[in-house]
Amino acid sequence: MSDFGAAADLLLRNWSATTRIDALPDAMRPRSRAEGYDAAAAVARQSGSSVAGWKIAATSEAGQKHINVEGPLIGRILKSRMLAPGADVTLGDNIMKVAEAEFAFGFNKDLPARKEPYSQEEALAAVGSLHLSIEVPDSRYRDFTKVGAAQLIADTACASWLVLGPAVDKPWRHIDLSSHVVKGIRNGEQVAEGTGKAVLGDPRKALAWFVNEASAYCGGVSAGQFVTTGTCIIPMAVAPGDEVRIDYGELGTISCRIV
Repeated sequence: MSDFGAAADLLLRNWSATTRIDALPDAMRPRSRAEGYDAAAAVARQSGSSVAGWKIAATSEAGQKHINVEGPLIGRILKSRMLAPGADVTLGDNIMKVAEAEFAFGFNKDLPARKEPYSQEEALAAVGSLHLSIEVPDSRYRDFTKVGAAQLIADTACASWLVLGPAVDKPWRHIDLSSHVVKGIRNGEQVAEGTGKAVLGDPRKALAWFVNEASAYCGGVSAGQFVTTGTCIIPMAVAPGDEVRIDYGELGTISCRIV
């Protein structure tokens, strides 16, 4: 395994300062998906924060085309980058300037790395809760559409801020999340609408994909962690002063303020 400590240090310094690089220098650049995940693990180790959970990026064909990758990517969510519902989300020099509506699954059982793939049923059996979330992503690259999957993975799959709600207090396992309507509301006006179908066809399929990706490259998943499964809506453009609310229908709503 290569030592990607220098790459992690560079990414973290730019994350902290909200500055950008064109790409990782050649000597510290991951060349494969596996090396990208090794670099991302180094980012987490050197961040000074624990890993609260995970995210999946590019779970729609449009999202994959936008960042020029051939499939989804996963990233770690640091505890220091999590916010409660209703919180102020600092946009600062964020270059993406969007908010995304995502279902999140909370794990109450470990799913360790193994050679045999996990089934969707096994993945769901390890889930103890469903959560609503709003992600405000960002990148440490000036043009994140050009650096490729390995470098995007190293940069925590464009993670930045995550507003995570408590466990949904209504029965949800019977709901067809693939057809469940999600609405994005900005300053009181609905500006986006989508369904769970945008997420690899179904958030539960995205869950199973994630579990197997984490098993193959990241050592598995631990009880107490969660995963956000990708945006159900076209990402909403946001600016300081915006009030953002995501309506998940019978499952509830979640909101934040962009500052």
